[in-house]
This record gives sequence, C-alpha cells and structure tokens, in this order.
Amino acid sequence: MLLTLVAFVVALGLLIAVHEYGHYRVAVACGVKVLRFSIGFGKPLLRWQPAGSPTEFVIGAIPLGGYVRMLDEREAPVPEDERHLAFNNKPLRARAAIVAAGPVANLLLAVALYAAVNWLGIEEPKAYLASPVAGSVAERAGLQGGELVLSGALDGEDSEPVRSFEDLRWMLTRGALEGSNLRLNVQPAPGAAAREYVLELSQIPTREADAQLFRKIGIVGPWTRPVLGSVMAGGPAERAGLREGDLVRRIGANAVVDGQQLRELIRASVRNGKPLAQPWQIERDGRAMILEVTPELHQEAGSSVGRIAAYVGAPPAFVLVRSGPLEGLWKGAARTWEVSLLTLKMMGRMVVGEASLKNLSGPLTIADYAGRSASLGLTQYLAFLALISVSLGVLNLLPLPVLDGGHLMYYLWEGVTGKGVSEAWMERLQRGGVAVLLLMMSIALFNDVTRLFG
Repeated sequence: MLLTLVAFVVALGLLIAVHEYGHYRVAVACGVKVLRFSIGFGKPLLRWQPAGSPTEFVIGAIPLGGYVRMLDEREAPVPEDERHLAFNNKPLRARAAIVAAGPVANLLLAVALYAAVNWLGIEEPKAYLASPVAGSVAERAGLQGGELVLSGALDGEDSEPVRSFEDLRWMLTRGALEGSNLRLNVQPAPGAAAREYVLELSQIPTREADAQLFRKIGIVGPWTRPVLGSVMAGGPAERAGLREGDLVRRIGANAVVDGQQLRELIRASVRNGKPLAQPWQIERDGRAMILEVTPELHQEAGSSVGRIAAYVGAPPAFVLVRSGPLEGLWKGAARTWEVSLLTLKMMGRMVVGEASLKNLSGPLTIADYAGRSASLGLTQYLAFLALISVSLGVLNLLPLPVLDGGHLMYYLWEGVTGKGVSEAWMERLQRGGVAVLLLMMSIALFNDVTRLFG
C-alpha cells in the first residue's frame, strides 16, 4: 500500500511538473511575466520565490493538477509599463506556442523515458508461443504452441524483429484495436526453417482492450513448462495431493505440453455447471503418479470456469532487451508516436460507439498500476510513466475548451478569421467543455471502482 501511494505521488508530481514547466519555460522565452508556478491546487503547502524572479513557486495540497498563472489583462488590471509582458498582448504564434508547450513537454518526456528503458534494458519473456486457446484466431491460423516468433508486420507496414513477448503483445494490441491483420514469421522448432502465419485480427469484434481480447486472439502468454508453483492451503490442488514442483503430463485423455494448455484444461474442467473430477498424470521427483483432481467453480465473464488454487506454469524463459544510444532514442520516439496514434484512435472509436467506455481509466487504476510497475523494478516503472505521460499529452491536446487543445482551437479560429472568439461564445464553450470533462472523469472513476472493487 505504501509503495503504491509513493509511486502514485511521484508519478503525478513528475508528470504535472513537466507539463507545467513546458508552459512556464516557453512563456518566459516569449517575454511573458509568470506570476505563479503551482504543482497542485488548494491551500499551499510550500511556497518560495527565488531572488530576482517575478515568479512564486507553489506546491498545493491537492496534487491532481497544476497551473501557470501569467500576467494577463483579462484577469486583472496590468500597469502600463508591464503591458508588453502580458500574455494577451503577445502575438498569436507566441500564445499558441505557450499553450502547446505543456502537452509537447509530456510527449518529449515520454520519448526520454522510453529511451531510458531501451538503454537500461529490461528482462522480458522470450517470444515463445504457448498453446493457442481453442477456437481462437491463433489456432485457426495453424499455430500449435512452442514456436519462436522472429518478426511480425501489420497490414501496410514493414516487418519488424520481435525480440520479446512484450514486443509481440504490443503488435497484437495494435492490430486488434486498429482492425489490422498481423503476419508472423516464426520458427516452429530449434533449427527448423521459418514459416509465415497470418493472424486475422481484423475479424475480431472488439470494443475493449482487456484479457478477453487476448483470449479471442488465442495468445495469452509465453510458453512455460506445465508445472505447479505455490499451492494454496485448503484449495482443490492441496486436497487432491498436488504439490509445488509437480510436472503435469496428462489430464484425462489430454496430453499436456505447456502451462497455457494446462490452464485451459483446468478452466474447462466443468460439465453442466458442475466441477469435473479427472485423473491427473503427474511426475514428481522422477516418479509417475496419478491423482484425481476436482477443481472449484468460479464465475468469469458470465460463465463457469475451473480453478485449483495453485500457481500454474513455470516462469517463462527471459531475455534482456537493450538498445544502443541512437537506436534507443529512435525507438523511444517511435513508441511515443505509436502510443499517441493508438490513444487518439481509441478515443475516436469511443466517441462513435465502436469502442467501450470501459477503456477509460481514472486515478485509482493509475495508482494501482503505479504500485504494480514499481514493484517490478525501475525499468517497468519508467515504462509506466512513459505511457501515462503520452496519455496526458494527448488528452490535453483534445479540442475541449477547458484543455490546452481547446485554447489552440480558439487560436486556430483567430488565425483563420483574424479575430478572437467572442466573450459569449467563450463562456458557452467553457461550460460545455467542463460538462464533457466532468462526464469523462465520472465514467473513468466508475470504471476504476468497478475494475478494482467489483
């Protein structure tokens, strides 16, 4: 709990500070007097003003945002000798640059964070495929499990090397959400010639990026040995006599070849809404044994599945994925671009009803993932920060009047017509923007509560 709180506060503080610093730095460069730079809202917890600086720096009590207050005749009277320092008296290009600087700073931070992850290197599972889910896209494509993915390409794109299972998962996510098929170049077995398989991801009706999406694709996780890990006391596995380290060879009439297939067979150990008792052939310390195992029933997505209250599957084989200085920076920029485009596409699909609003996440989900990623190590936490930084940058560029993108929309109108938006229209648009933003925040918070406590 403490790790989650600390990771969340650090994430929010860093991302907000970088966003507001973008506004502040460009405002100063454009000759605008900045009165206050605040991280957080509400009662100031800490404030200071460097000698010779006109700017007061503040840390507020509510760390859910920030602001840069500039000299502006629309907010308060400005002395005649400082009118040239007011934001509203700057040329259109300067005002637009100051407003755009916040989101751009978040996107540049994401590039730097992704680059740092590439430079530091990260331990990721090798791209060995587990047995595909029955009836899935992967099974229909002819994949059987145990193959090593060498490279892949979405429709209309060049083939890219797949260095880890996370590279493959990203391709699958993009392909499914964009409705694009994925060509995979795989090695069926060590020393065997490579073969190409086509996953028809465009045929998947998907509205939400969740675990069920990967089950429809059929590639849920990397290949693992079908052994048991920790066995929970009092659970079905312990009652049947199973122990940690048992290697499962067969369940009923089905030979077991990997951890994914073992999980699927356990889930399918249900008949007519009741748990199905089956003989398990296992290997323990070199000795073959047969035990009868009866799983417990659990409800998942409206259907009954079997569970045995034990960790299933050995840890996968890992590989260190690391890039050189220029390659790592280029890949950081490319990943930021890809995530930005995918975020925009998903938002567009949610607006027209082609994607579920369940994809919206709020502060509770962000806090949860902050804690999880921090517990996995520095590189995982940096990757999480990069993802949230991209999301913050893209969100603020949306043409909603209360966001930076809304102000840029005003400036576009001013650039085209030669005059600013009228006060009456500005007020109407602001009210509408606040209503839309509050609706989005309410949906995101509802999703958080449902996801974490439902």
